[in-house]
Amino acid sequence: MYEAKHISNRVHDRRHTPGFSLIELVLVLTIISILTAIAVPRYAGALARYRADAAARRIVADLNYARQRARSSSASVSVELSTAADEVHLIGVSNQDAAAGDWRTDLSNRPYHADLVSANFGGDAIVIFDGYGYPDSGGTAVVSTGSVSKTIVLDPDTGKAGVQ
Repeated sequence: MYEAKHISNRVHDRRHTPGFSLIELVLVLTIISILTAIAVPRYAGALARYRADAAARRIVADLNYARQRARSSSASVSVELSTAADEVHLIGVSNQDAAAGDWRTDLSNRPYHADLVSANFGGDAIVIFDGYGYPDSGGTAVVSTGSVSKTIVLDPDTGKAGVQ
């Protein structure tokens, strides 16, 4: 008799053990799915804004470096923005990582993954800074990542570049 009562208690204890029911599990998975559906597009949009902003700031940095280099060397420095190759090319300036060749910034690769949509500096995609750091013309360049675009403006009077 004692044996049967002891077995009966063990069966009874198993039915009341803590755990999750199937309904609770489905409810939690549904909530996680809804939160994921909301978060993923926001993350993708934030990533596109970050990449477009980073690419635009890099173009500004390259233009300002070319301007500074022209002033410090008292010699002209040409910058070509190629929409076909999605790159910024500082002609005659040695590569920033000490490799052979001219300074080139590839906007289509990491970390930017951006497209150089347009570049117009006085009718062409080349700006020449004279020995005093003044550009031959002002202009704009547009860079985009996904649906986010940034415009880079080069002031024709000062030669300073900025993002709008």
